[in-house]
Amino acid sequence: MNELHYTYYQSPVGLLKIGGTEQYISEVSFIDNQDQVTHGEPGIPDVIHQCTEELIEFFHGARRQFTLPVHQEGTEFQQRVWGELLSIKFGKTISYQELAKKLGDPQVIRAAASTNGKNKIAIIVPCHRVVGSNRSLVGYAGGLWRKKWLLDHENKIAHGVQTLF
Repeated sequence: MNELHYTYYQSPVGLLKIGGTEQYISEVSFIDNQDQVTHGEPGIPDVIHQCTEELIEFFHGARRQFTLPVHQEGTEFQQRVWGELLSIKFGKTISYQELAKKLGDPQVIRAAASTNGKNKIAIIVPCHRVVGSNRSLVGYAGGLWRKKWLLDHENKIAHGVQTLF
């Protein structure tokens, strides 16, 4: 069993919990309540330091793509959804319907949306880039204000445009 290590990073969208093992990142989550702060094994592996540095670069507009090894437990379908999320380019969005089509079956829209919501590696596995069919901001575990902030940030860096929504 790989021991889990955690650290925290105060980002422009609030406190982020970064968790993982010596080999990969398994969690980037938003902390809104101090009761959610937990501590893993002592010592922070290099991959977690790298994650923090890449997130800092992302928030400063110097990074558009993450190079970290990531892993989260899930079914084959969930792994496919998360893989599709990784293919959404910085500064772009797709709808839940487009996501289902990319998975090969427009009928899996609800399952794809549910899996999107179960993503434990926020920002790095960019579930915030999935929007409603009418391009509206819908559903984000971190709160819609964070989704809007992340999309506006990426859009500004990618296109020099101030706001997307």
